[in-house]
Parts: sequence; C-alpha cells; structure tokens
Amino acid sequence: MNIRPLHDRVIVRRTEEEKTTASGLIIPDSATEKPSKGEIVATGNGRINDNGDTVALDVKVGDQVLFGQYAGTEIKVDGEALLVMREDDVVAVIE
Repeated sequence: MNIRPLHDRVIVRRTEEEKTTASGLIIPDSATEKPSKGEIVATGNGRINDNGDTVALDVKVGDQVLFGQYAGTEIKVDGEALLVMREDDVVAVIE
C-alpha cells in the first residue's frame, strides 16, 4: 500500500465482527453494525503544536484500536476499504 497520512491522521483497517452467535445462529450483514474496532495500517508523523514542533502519535502501525462508530472517512486503496481518521478519533488501544 502506497499511502501515507499527514500529521495526526491514521489509516485503519476495520476488523470483522463475529457473524455467528454463541448458539450458532448466523447474523445477516444487513443486521450487523459496522465494527468500531480495527488495526492501524499507517500513521502520519504527528501533530504540530503551537510552537511548530511535531508531537509524536500515541498509536503505531499494528495497534488494535477502538474508535467511534461514525469516526473517519472511508477510502478505497487497491480495492480495500480503509478509514482515515485523526488520532483523536481513536478512543482506546487494545493490548
């Protein structure tokens, strides 16, 4: 993938939600919400503060993260749907 987000933006690949319940029922795509969990696939260099200094991001490539359901802008890169969002839209890193 040849895409690099600018400043404090990150690119996230959504991870798929389970489509089968614990009892074995299959949930159709139309009944599932878009997942708010994903993996960071690219990061910008960091936020620029008021002094003009670059502040490094708290997330890195490979981090599993949680984000708001409506966070980010969906883009297509090489046929794959990805999200571009600010680091502020990421609410947690799953460790």
